Amino acid sequence: MKLARYMKPLSLASMLGMFIIILMGALVTKTESGRGCGDDWPLCNGKFVPAYTIESFIEYSHRFVVGVVGLILLATTILVFLYSKRRDAKWYVAGAMFFTFLQAILGAMAVMWPQSSAVLALHFGFSLMSFAFTLLLYLVFTKFGEAMRISDGASLSRGVRWSIWGLLIYSYVVVYMGAFVRHTESVGGCVGWPLCNGEVIPELTGATGIVFMHRVGAALLGIAIVLVFLLVRAQTSPDSAIYKAVKLSMIVVGLQILSGGFVTLAIGHDIYLLASMTHALLISCLFGILCYAGIVAWHTEESHAQAYAAPRLP
Repeated sequence: MKLARYMKPLSLASMLGMFIIILMGALVTKTESGRGCGDDWPLCNGKFVPAYTIESFIEYSHRFVVGVVGLILLATTILVFLYSKRRDAKWYVAGAMFFTFLQAILGAMAVMWPQSSAVLALHFGFSLMSFAFTLLLYLVFTKFGEAMRISDGASLSRGVRWSIWGLLIYSYVVVYMGAFVRHTESVGGCVGWPLCNGEVIPELTGATGIVFMHRVGAALLGIAIVLVFLLVRAQTSPDSAIYKAVKLSMIVVGLQILSGGFVTLAIGHDIYLLASMTHALLISCLFGILCYAGIVAWHTEESHAQAYAAPRLP
């Protein structure tokens, strides 16, 4: 049983490792280092230790970190299945393993065989799913974990609970749209922010159409989160876990939208890479928070206002 004490630190290491993988993956894409190791995988240009170039160093470092984090996650999985009494912890670690394996396979396929931008965009989405599952796993072992198992006294109507899950699903769509912008190299399709090429609604073709649709999707996500927060605030207390999670998501989505503008305005400047990495960091945080909110909402009690809304027959 002494090994059981390592579940929390290993789950934390897995979560932080997945977060680093997301940032490194964004770095690979932004620096166009995906071909830094040629068509070889897992070797780099036919070598275990490749010749030093910036592109090969970035790409191979990404692969190395994925391998190390994968081993940490494997150890975490073994301990959770052996010692954890939380059934949800086993689901979270299994989900993390599945998506980590899936993204590794997809990454290898992208190196060895040409892939369309639509398929390449899935790679970031799967990395984000891996991070979300490791985040939920770590939270199980913290003070936030109890609200993921039983209600903390908060009550929400069925409609609000489904709205939170709708936000989560829609946020993944927006994430995919953002990844599609990167992999189609369409980021310069809209010059200026918040207007696109000086227009409220530009010509929706090519790179301009791709970037503009992502902007619209992000704006709608921000509006939807604000509306859901207002509904949650009307039905729960500020002390509830669901209130705090949705409130935090509202703050982060605001920062995410601003970071999108920062990326656009930084195009062609030395600060562009920093802006892009910040954008990836914030969307990862937002998705993780919405995943937590979805799990907590699942376990909240049904609102009594809705439960007794139907008139009783005499």
